[in-house]
Amino acid sequence: MYRRIEDFTKEWKEEQGYTVKMFSMVTEETKSIRVSENVRSLERLAWHITHTLTEMGSAAGLFDQDALKDEPIPSTFAEIIPVYQKYAELLGKAVVSRWTDSSLEDMLDMYGQQWKRGKLLSILIGHESHHRSQMSTIMRVVGLPVPGIYGPSKEEWESMGMAAME
Repeated sequence: MYRRIEDFTKEWKEEQGYTVKMFSMVTEETKSIRVSENVRSLERLAWHITHTLTEMGSAAGLFDQDALKDEPIPSTFAEIIPVYQKYAELLGKAVVSRWTDSSLEDMLDMYGQQWKRGKLLSILIGHESHHRSQMSTIMRVVGLPVPGIYGPSKEEWESMGMAAME
């Protein structure tokens, strides 16, 4: 749980970069492949990550409305990426302008539960990380390279002339 807005905004900026890095690796040929009927496509996961920004942001009072609520998935990843970037940046700015460090202890009604604002910020970060992890697994299955996020990926190890860890 975050107790200082500055701590969140620093990490949020880093996480945005990781998400854009992941989104940028998806090709138009692979974006809609469903590797199982129980697994979302890469484009569906990317749009879920993106829409969650406005959905959770509006539920938490950071946005006045859920601007993406009824929006269809854009037809290309080139269109998804700037939408994600726009709302991720707006969410970070809203946290800075609407909340204070002391208000991170305030409770929010989120999905029938009571969360501290600081917990919501942690959940936003964890949510993106969780779905990026799903995306990386699907990317491996459909033959895409996977970017390193918290350390080098197999491809990045190999490009450094080192064997990937097993």
